[in-house]
Amino acid sequence: MTNREQQILEILRHNPLIPQQELADLLGLSRSAVAGHIMQLTRKGYIQGKGYIIAPDRYAVVIGGANIDLCGHSSNPIVLQDSNPGHLDASAGGVGRNIAENLSRLGSTVEFIGAFGGDSWGQDLKDSCHQCGIGTDHSLYKNDAKTSSYLSILDDQGELLVALNDMQLIESLNANELSKRAGVIDRASVLVLDANLPEDALNYLFTRHGAKPIFVDPVSSIKASKLIPYIDKIDCLKPNSLEAKILAGVDIDADIEPSQLAKSLHDKGVPQVAISLGSQGVLASSPYEQHVVPAIPTQVNNVTGAGDAMMAGLIHSYLNNRNWVESVEFAIGASHLAITVSETINKQLTEQAVLDLLEESPQC
Repeated sequence: MTNREQQILEILRHNPLIPQQELADLLGLSRSAVAGHIMQLTRKGYIQGKGYIIAPDRYAVVIGGANIDLCGHSSNPIVLQDSNPGHLDASAGGVGRNIAENLSRLGSTVEFIGAFGGDSWGQDLKDSCHQCGIGTDHSLYKNDAKTSSYLSILDDQGELLVALNDMQLIESLNANELSKRAGVIDRASVLVLDANLPEDALNYLFTRHGAKPIFVDPVSSIKASKLIPYIDKIDCLKPNSLEAKILAGVDIDADIEPSQLAKSLHDKGVPQVAISLGSQGVLASSPYEQHVVPAIPTQVNNVTGAGDAMMAGLIHSYLNNRNWVESVEFAIGASHLAITVSETINKQLTEQAVLDLLEESPQC
């Protein structure tokens, strides 16, 4: 940061709504010169949002998918190749966006970098982010593009039966676009990625920003393989068993204990691994200890958002300096609250709600 930029930033800390002309008069500069300095401060991540919002000391940058979720929930056991009674819902979704919303609801400051189309769904996504306090000023907006969408079909027990995604728009969030946003990424306390990102974007982020703490959600077994070249640059990984096998280089049909999968990932350079074990809970593993954190028994209404809430719990815990096992316990609590509602995200999710739940649950 230059001396002039430091001077401008100090004035904005005390008066974030100061008009540019008044700021120019104070500094003896032209308004255009002040506008140029403010643009540079924004690009570098020191200013976030309109009204000269100064970046907080600790915040997360989440980069990944944003789409409209279309979810069908069958009322009865699914009959294939036939019409099934049930109910349909549409909501804001996308792995990256969902992680960002859960993280914001837990109380962390979040900047989300995603891709939004110019249609009504794109506006709905932006509105959903703003309503829960997610910053989107550094996202990519393409007015001539169709917003991404994700269709899931759940059985009468709330378990995922099949899903389809139309995520072409995220291919526009490439290395060139992300390089324009290097400032806000550089100043983040933690970088959160999902494997929906195109390969050149992942290459840029791991190469240019690989020294920063990076948390990664593999998203699916199909997309997890994109992470293999960068496995040693991931600080925290949240896979299921199949994704863990792919990333560990193990035959997907092999009968191997999650603890061994975690060890293989540690050997490849990942310090913290949280392997989802379904109804059994999560294996919290580091090079120094392994601990199975059991799931909290409950009536499952929708499993779609469980993983996103869990990842948010891990990130929020990191930002609040919890140790690794405590972080996974907190993440399990956030995930539990997610699956108790029919929506993908529990609007009642807060840090205190998770802490209250853990206090009431003896297995945690």
